[in-house]
Amino acid sequence: MENKETELSVSTEVLEKMAEIAAKEVDGVAGLSKRSMDLKGAFKNKSAFKGVKVENINGAIEINVFLCVKQNAQVKEVAEKVQQNVKEKIQTMTGSAVTQVNVQIADIQIVPEETK
Repeated sequence: MENKETELSVSTEVLEKMAEIAAKEVDGVAGLSKRSMDLKGAFKNKSAFKGVKVENINGAIEINVFLCVKQNAQVKEVAEKVQQNVKEKIQTMTGSAVTQVNVQIADIQIVPEETK
């Protein structure tokens, strides 16, 4: 009997969506922020304005997440939890090694105080 191995291939767009969902699960995250635009990549890459960028280099995954945090959030704690959650979720779902999760705080959600 032959031993047939199968290979899993997950598109970059799917990995970006997985990372987005994992980042939003963390308390203190208001959402993802649009990353700064890279002009040379804006025309090639339709996801130039998304809050997550994934690079898959020889099976090793590097992820950049651009966050909008809530105004009272402990930024360092939120960033560390996002790194951990994104890495765990992607590795668990794909079986691929996540070598790096870079978190950039791109915005803060300010909630206006209500006047009495």
